[in-house]
Amino acid sequence: MTLHDDATLVLKGYAPEQGAGDQAELRQAYLDHLAQHDDGMWKACGAGHMTASALVIDPEREKVLLTLHRKLRMWLQMGGHCEPQDATLEAAALREATEESGITGLTLLPGGPVRLDRHPIPSPCNWHLDVQYAALAPAGAAERISDESLELRWFGYGDVPEVADASVVRLLEATRSRL
Repeated sequence: MTLHDDATLVLKGYAPEQGAGDQAELRQAYLDHLAQHDDGMWKACGAGHMTASALVIDPEREKVLLTLHRKLRMWLQMGGHCEPQDATLEAAALREATEESGITGLTLLPGGPVRLDRHPIPSPCNWHLDVQYAALAPAGAAERISDESLELRWFGYGDVPEVADASVVRLLEATRSRL
């Protein structure tokens, strides 16, 4: 099975909760994108491409770890482009979260993606079609900054709206409903 096939299966199985806003429409848009673009998983796809991310939660489930993204200069969840070695979207999200947080032993919350978020980015990529997961950090986890970050910081749930944009806040709200 290819990563493209896995993404299609994941999205077909993604069932947003009632009242989840645009999630059903985004799910269909993602599926349409994959049906129209064999290269829709990869950065080279000019029409946009899938990305995978994960919101890292502390073991006590009171804080989230955000990265101050080096290029965007925004507080975001960990995530990024899919790579050829990623067998699944879950593997891509977990790899990105581990690389960017420096935390080993992260585990994704069960139930598949927490939400979807499509956002424009500068050309030549044009669009990120982000499949968002949530990951629980193990007890005693120590974060380590990566080359992609200016800073890493744990934020209490109530502090996130003060530092992050609405997409991160929506991801946090969806994640909290699963905890």
